[in-house]
Amino acid sequence: MVRGRMRELGGLPVAATALTATVAVYILLVVFGNVTDFDTNRDFVRHVLAMDTTFKDDGLMWRAVTSRPLQDTAYVLIIAWEAATAAVLLMATARWVRALRHGGYERARRTATLGLVMFLLLFGLGFIAIGGEWFAMWQSARWNGLAAAERNFVVAGLVLVVIHLPGRWSADRL
Repeated sequence: MVRGRMRELGGLPVAATALTATVAVYILLVVFGNVTDFDTNRDFVRHVLAMDTTFKDDGLMWRAVTSRPLQDTAYVLIIAWEAATAAVLLMATARWVRALRHGGYERARRTATLGLVMFLLLFGLGFIAIGGEWFAMWQSARWNGLAAAERNFVVAGLVLVVIHLPGRWSADRL
């Protein structure tokens, strides 16, 4: 039944399901790592916010956040955002799987879009724009997460494009 339905629909809904699931599992593992190894990434956030490994340019250092409670609050908020993103993407994955069997892709697409935009905001706005530019993370040889953030941003963006491609989406024609 499902195999025949997948053949009837083509590969796009299957790809959307698999790609959404991949991003969901990834961000879930990020949350798991941040919770079970709290100190490692807390140190990363502390150093980025403190700007203690940047070029120490007087024109930028006023941006530094050196208060440990504020740094830790920022880190907990990042983890909370990641967890919410994981929950939305897991729900989207479940909706894609259900839609493969019964149709109704628009609800899955909307949920996946929300989760992917949350993911893009985390890595694009949070890490690339705020961490990378505002806190000059790009200047740090040791505490620079831009390459990983850019990779995550590109992957999520590609998944977002795939789930919005026009194609054979059963009764949910775009």
